[in-house]
Amino acid sequence: MGRPRAFDEGHVIRAAAELFAAHGYEGTSIDDLVNGLGVHRGSLYKVFGSKRGLYASALRTHVEEQVRPLTAALAASGDLAQALASAAASYDSGPAAGLLLLAAVERAPHDPEIAELVADAFQALDQALADFAPPELAPALTATVLGARIRNQPGPVINLARHIRPTGD
Repeated sequence: MGRPRAFDEGHVIRAAAELFAAHGYEGTSIDDLVNGLGVHRGSLYKVFGSKRGLYASALRTHVEEQVRPLTAALAASGDLAQALASAAASYDSGPAAGLLLLAAVERAPHDPEIAELVADAFQALDQALADFAPPELAPALTATVLGARIRNQPGPVINLARHIRPTGD
């Protein structure tokens, strides 16, 4: 019988998400993870299989704990300008802010599992915004929100919202 795990898996996953968000997948070495997380190399490999396995777990947790709750809140919002402003300011935020967006450009083009996680998160934002505008505009609104998030400038998104007629009008 092996020794009991000496670390909290959820804590390690969230801390790894912060490291990956700060330095990217390629910029975060196993040594960085071992030192930053305070977990033995063997333990990381035993639990996650690889750096990539830990990265996938970190991204999955980030999406479930940070991104999905925001998309649910956006969907419940009654005002397009407010929803877009909140999305542009908060989407992919929290301690690991930027992890999803970084994953979209750094890992998704080369890793089908990461691409699926990213696509699902973006689709959730599409669906949340589709209630406020014609459905064919939702992906364009998502792209605009993500661009504003990258630039950290939600103002232009709010101005855009003033020119879009809500569905049902």
